[in-house]
Amino acid sequence: MPSTQSADINLYNQFAVESQISHHGLNPQESIVLIEPTDPSVATVSTSHVLATINEHASSTALILLPGVQYYTGQYFDIKTITAHAHSRGLLIGWDLAHAVGNVDVHLHDWDVDFAAWCNYKYVNSGPGAIGGLFVHEKHGKVNLEAIEEGKVGYRPRLSGWWGGDKVARFQMGNNFVPIPGAAGFQVGNPSALAQTAVIASLEVFAQTSMEAIRAKSFKLTGFLENLLLQPPNQGTSNPYHIITPPNPKERGAQLSVRLEPGMLKGVMNELEAAGVVVDERKPDVIRVAPAPLYNTFTEVWQFVKIFREACEKANSGQTMEANGSIMEDGGKEGKGWSQVK
Repeated sequence: MPSTQSADINLYNQFAVESQISHHGLNPQESIVLIEPTDPSVATVSTSHVLATINEHASSTALILLPGVQYYTGQYFDIKTITAHAHSRGLLIGWDLAHAVGNVDVHLHDWDVDFAAWCNYKYVNSGPGAIGGLFVHEKHGKVNLEAIEEGKVGYRPRLSGWWGGDKVARFQMGNNFVPIPGAAGFQVGNPSALAQTAVIASLEVFAQTSMEAIRAKSFKLTGFLENLLLQPPNQGTSNPYHIITPPNPKERGAQLSVRLEPGMLKGVMNELEAAGVVVDERKPDVIRVAPAPLYNTFTEVWQFVKIFREACEKANSGQTMEANGSIMEDGGKEGKGWSQVK
């Protein structure tokens, strides 16, 4: 974290970092650099812009945090290139892989990523409240026992916890912390056994295939969705929406973010929910659609687009049904218990 008022952090998901900066007596408004699109009409951020921002602030940067896949647009960042550039400027870089794990193939060790963290309730299908995941490059997880015996630290400083301590000495209840080598040494408390069960069950399904196969199907499945969405509803007419996710399949995961014309979101979401279609909304006008290659089918994609087009037509004509709210934003219909889910 920054040690001076001028230190900068580049990131998207910032709440945790803001609290850490405030904890150290610094001002988040002065200590964080957000990387935002250069063109207001384009929602994505180019790799060149990321690299240029790193160069601009390198001398005062303590840490770079970026998303592997950006939650709003679905853009898949060039983790390998950006990580190498950060290291060329002597900077530590971490990645938020919440929307990347189980969605795209990542090679964190080979790409020399310093660290990464993620949740498992999205593409890893372990449900809300599931335990998260952590990657720490082995160069940051080494433990020098000789140095520790000499009274030196012998490992990279961290927020230490009992569960990250050496298993042999864990129940000796000594006062000297000796971490487990690797990412395990950064654990603080033991995870819930029930929560682990959900993750294990999901990973057993993933183990029956490979990320290479999942990614190959994802290219086809999301490509099929994109092709259907881009077709005009009738000859000589245009769609009341456009896709803000990168068109290059290698620059995205399964997700397509669809921006509706102003005023359509509520009506379209009401119709989709009434039809039993679960997608995600981001106000004021974006719907995120993510066919998961592990279990969604091409038939389901075709059915979705048909229902979505009908919902758009009704929203444009003002014929959409009323609803008490949306599942994601307002807690949804009380009769279905969505407010309790929220």
